[in-house]
Formats: sequence, structure tokens, C-alpha cells
Amino acid sequence: MLSQAWFLAFNDLKHMLRARETLLWTFVMPVVFFFFIGSITRNFGNRDEGGRDPLVVDKAPSAGFLAAALESRLGEVGFRIILPDAVPPKENTPRLTIPAAFTDSVLAGHKVKVTLTRAGEADEQANYDKFRVQRAVFGLLGNLVAAGEVGRPTAEGIAIVSAAPKPVRLEVKSAGQRRIPPTGFEQAVPGTMVMFTLTLLLTSGAVLLMIERKEGLLRRLASSPLDRRSILLGKWGGRLLLGIIQIGFAMIIGTVLFHVSWGPHLPMLLLVLLFYGGLAAALGILLGSIARSEGQAVGLGVLTSNVFAALGGCWWPIEVTPPWMQKLSLAFPTGWAMNALHKLVSFGAPPTSVLPHLVVFSLAILVAGWAAGRAFRFQ
Repeated sequence: MLSQAWFLAFNDLKHMLRARETLLWTFVMPVVFFFFIGSITRNFGNRDEGGRDPLVVDKAPSAGFLAAALESRLGEVGFRIILPDAVPPKENTPRLTIPAAFTDSVLAGHKVKVTLTRAGEADEQANYDKFRVQRAVFGLLGNLVAAGEVGRPTAEGIAIVSAAPKPVRLEVKSAGQRRIPPTGFEQAVPGTMVMFTLTLLLTSGAVLLMIERKEGLLRRLASSPLDRRSILLGKWGGRLLLGIIQIGFAMIIGTVLFHVSWGPHLPMLLLVLLFYGGLAAALGILLGSIARSEGQAVGLGVLTSNVFAALGGCWWPIEVTPPWMQKLSLAFPTGWAMNALHKLVSFGAPPTSVLPHLVVFSLAILVAGWAAGRAFRFQ
């Protein structure tokens, strides 16, 4: 049975790769989407080309030279300073308010409060912004104390202390998993790959099956010595091979052209994508068995894959959405695939963290395969 199924799968793959539409959506359009979506989302959250986050600094005219020194420190910790009267920032852009007479009050020994505000609920990015502002404030305080040791602190004295070699070197490394969602090509390449794999196997996989039924090719298979299980397995295998080709091509292009790193757990990552491709292949056979026309198959395939992609986190990192939407994403195969990719590639989770994903994909393949087998017809 396996040799018969492999024969059918290999010939189905050759037949699908002869279609110009299949070649277009396998090798051309994904690269186009990689470039445009990755370029657009590279500055996600209004980051600039250097990866700096925007920060509105609202300071009074009488804030003095310490306010300028604080702005310089904020730039060193990864902020891009935006003035309140400049181009209106996004609503969730953090804002730091420096009070009037800031320098005079600090030098007089009075307690002074700078206020960091941000619209929306606190999240990982908000905590990260707060930490960096605190780091800048305490760094300025340290320079102020050091400058005071040699006389009354001045702008020139603080600048000299800031530029002086530090006698103590601090080495920083991550104490845990990354929590900031991926942006740019790190999100666009995996997300587009997951979306296009589903789109291709739902449309091309379904349409080819309908053409074979319409032209009587399936009836000829039914009269051959091949049994029904071999035929179904061969049809599923041919679509899975097409999915593997697209996934492999997308990963190579993502690495070579867009410098995407696939993380330290590549074997487990490939296994997850293999299971995902197997599910998409089974869904393609199911759609080709229940659709009534080629146009209906294409329409349903494109609509389904786009809805699944949007709600599953292919178009944007699902981690930036509300918690209820993050839970909803796991109702779709794209959500499970993107969740596994983010864990293995972006967040540095161990391979065991995606074992539940493999179980879910396995069960989904069995259910989709059973449904496709029941709906499959030769004429």
C-alpha cells in the first residue's frame, strides 16, 4: 500500500508543479509578501531604523541643563525623543513629564518627581519602558553625584563624567526567555509561510482533485488494482510533498534574503511544520471532496486561509492582542503553528514546550483525514 501511495503522491506532485498558478503561489508570491509585510512591520510600534522606541518628553522651559542630560541618557537606553509639539505620536506612546525648575530643585536638594505615563493596560513593553526610564534617571543621579565631588555640578561637569571610562564593567545577559513579540521579518516570514502553505494546499490541492474527478481520472483509479486507502494516502502525500517544498523554500529565502534566524531547535521546528503541512493537506482533500465547483473551491480556500491567518496571528504577532483573542487564536491550526514558531524561534522555549502542539496536530490530522475519507468520491 505504501509503495502504491508513494507512486500516486510523486505523480500528483509533478502534475501540480506543472501548473503556473501553483508555481506562482509557491515560489513568487510568498517572497513578495515577505518583503512588503516585513518592511511595513519592521518599525512596528513606531520604532525607527535603529530599533529605538519613541518617548514623548514634556519638559518645562525652566527645566534646566539636567533635563537635557536626562534626555541624553534616555537616548542611550534605546529611546527616540519626541517633542510634544512635533508630529502627534501614537496614543500608546509613553510620555515622560519633567517639571518646571527641575535642575534648580535637584541642585537645591529637593525631592523632584518625573512622571512616566502610557495609555492602555500595563504589558511587557510598558514594564520594559519603565525599567529603561528608571535606568536613565539613576544613571543621571550617579553622574550628578560624581560631578559634585569635584565642585558644583554643571552641564560640562556631567558631560565629562559621562564620557569618562567606567572603572566597573557590567556584563548583562538574559535571565530568562524573551517576552517581547517579534516584529519585521521575524514575524512576517514565518507568518506568511504558514498562511501560504494553508492557502496553496486548500486551493491547488482541492482544485486538482476536482479536475481529476471531472475528467474521469479518479474513475480510472477506482477501476485499477489500487484500493481506496492507497489512493487517499497517495493524494494526501502528494499535497504534503508540495507543502514541504513550499515550507523549505520559504525558510531558505527567509534565511538568505531576510536574515531570519530559525532558532536553536530546528529539528523540532521542522517536525511542527511537517505536522502542520499534513493537516493542511488533509483539509485540501476534504475541501476538494465537498466543493461543487472549482470556483467554489478556490473561493472557500482563499477565504478560509485568510480568516485563519488573521485570527491565528500570521499577519501580526498575536501577543500584542487582548488575552481573549490570544485564546481564540488556538481555535485555528494557524494559531497553533504560530504559537509553536514563536516559542521555538522568538522566545527561546525548549522543544518540549511544543509537544502539546504536535498532539493537537496529530488529532486534527486524524479527524480531518477521517472526514476527507468519508467525503471522498470518485465521480
